[in-house]
Formats: sequence, structure tokens, C-alpha cells
Amino acid sequence: MRILTGVQPSGKLHLGNYFSVIRKLVDYQNNSDLFCFVADLHALTTFSSAKNQTENTYDAVCDFLALGIDPDKCAFWIQSEVPEVTELTWYLSMSITVPKLELAHSYKDKVAKGIVPSGGLFFYPVLMAADILAFNSDKVPVGKDQKQHLEYARDIAEKFNSQYGETFKLPEPEIDEETAIVPGVDGAKMSKSYGNTINFFDDEKKLKKSVMGILTDSAGVEEPKDYEKSIIYAIHSLFLDESGKKDLQSRFTNPGTGYGDLKKALLETILDYFGPYRKKREKISADPAYVRSVMKKGSDKARAASSQILDKVRDRLGIGISKVSN
Repeated sequence: MRILTGVQPSGKLHLGNYFSVIRKLVDYQNNSDLFCFVADLHALTTFSSAKNQTENTYDAVCDFLALGIDPDKCAFWIQSEVPEVTELTWYLSMSITVPKLELAHSYKDKVAKGIVPSGGLFFYPVLMAADILAFNSDKVPVGKDQKQHLEYARDIAEKFNSQYGETFKLPEPEIDEETAIVPGVDGAKMSKSYGNTINFFDDEKKLKKSVMGILTDSAGVEEPKDYEKSIIYAIHSLFLDESGKKDLQSRFTNPGTGYGDLKKALLETILDYFGPYRKKREKISADPAYVRSVMKKGSDKARAASSQILDKVRDRLGIGISKVSN
């Protein structure tokens, strides 16, 4: 079973990233054929500066390695270092129409907000389709808001297959309904674009400020609190087993515990849980030569896999003259 996933290097990782995608990647690499990449080309649709682009990409690589991605157990690479994917993007663009691309949520939402869309934003779903189809992916873990992009990839693959012959495998989405949406400090979906994240690799002072800023109701220390409606509980419970959840529930329902105490307990859990990862990340980020060697190894794996599909596509489309006989 080949699993493929990619994450944009658009800033610091937060608990939503970790619980919706990253934690599962370690399981995937142990039990499946995991292909995982840092989507630096996709990040160009929100480009700010070359410095930020480079630093964000490097940070994302260090984050993933620190959190347990093992380059010996999976293929892990930077998107731009596999040019086969960008070549495939052009070929796939012939199998989707402009009206279809105009219906993409990523495009429509930004246009509705008054943003003047770039060609890159418009072709975003085609590049994502190439990311998926270049590696014969069986399953793609996606959030509910990304499901349409996978549907586009399937549509493109079906049309190409019907026009030129069986070439691409049709990937299936994998959506974890329990952890697909992690709440931010304001109760909305945790997202960098909403500014409501808890970034677990922040220094302790910033992390504390984020946790203590979680929105609560006005219940006092001596009043019972509804854990089912609490953002604090929703986040804290992600770290706990059933016994731990019951203990936390009792702290909410029994008088004597204020929201400040509950936030401090959450902060302690976050620091304890991510403590080893934070130390490992410091060591990795201080060794750029190691990081570069790991990514070269990953891109070599990815190029070897994607070139097999690309050769098929070139053959189907008659690209090149190597097969012309004398």
C-alpha cells in the first residue's frame, strides 16, 4: 500500500498539523510504503521573499525529521528537487478544462476575497494531481477541505487513461474523521491563516502565551465546567488515553479547578510530550550537511519512482523521437 502526502512549508507546525497528519506518518512508514514531501512549489502561491521560502523549507524538513520521519523507512524529499513532477504537470494539464479549474475551491475562495489570482494558483490542482499520480499512490491522507483536489487528480487520471490507455492508478482519499479538525485557541479550525495556532516548537514563553490565550466561558473556580464544549479539553484530550480523559473530565466537572489551572496542565502536557522532539530538532537543525544528504537520498528515491510513470506518459503522448525507426 503506497501512501503519499505533502505539507506546505508555510510557517511553524502546530498541533493541528501534528494530530491530523504528522503523527500518522510514523505509523504509515512502519506499515506501508510512505512517500512524503515538503511542498515548496505549492508554497510559491503565497510567496513573501526568497529568504522566507528557503528558511521555511529548511525548517519544515527539520521538523519532520525531528518528529520521527525516517529516511531509511520512507521516501522523504523536497518537491522542487523532483523535476519529473513539474514535467508531468504540463502533460496532465491537457486532460482538464479551464471551466473545471475555475470551480476549484482554492481558486474560487481567493477570488471571492478580492485576491487577484496568479496562474500558479489557477493551476494548483494540476500540480497536486501530478504530485499524486507520479508515484502510483494508493491512498492520500487529506483534510476535508483538500478532498476536492484528490477528486481532481482522479478525474484527470480517468480522462488520461480513457484517451491514451491505462496509465495511472486511481488514488483513494483517507480522511480521519476523529482528528481531521483540531480546534484553535478561538475554537475555529486550527490554522496559520486564522492566527489561532499552538506551535509546539515555539520557545516556552511563546507556547505559554498561546495556551493561556485559549478562549473560555465565564465559569468560576467553584463552578462545574462543561468539558464537552471546552476548547481546552478538546485539545488536551488528543494527548490522552481513555483513563486520562476520564481524569481530566473529573477536573472539569468537580468544583475547585479554574480554567487557569486547566490551561497550565495542558501546557505541561505539551512540553512533556514534545520535549524529546524539541531537543532532537535542535541537533538536526544545527547540521545542514546532514539535512542536505538526507534530502538528496529522498529525492533520488522519488525520482526513480516518478520516472517510471513519466516514461509511460511520454510514450503514450509520443514525446521524443527515440522510437522512430530508420
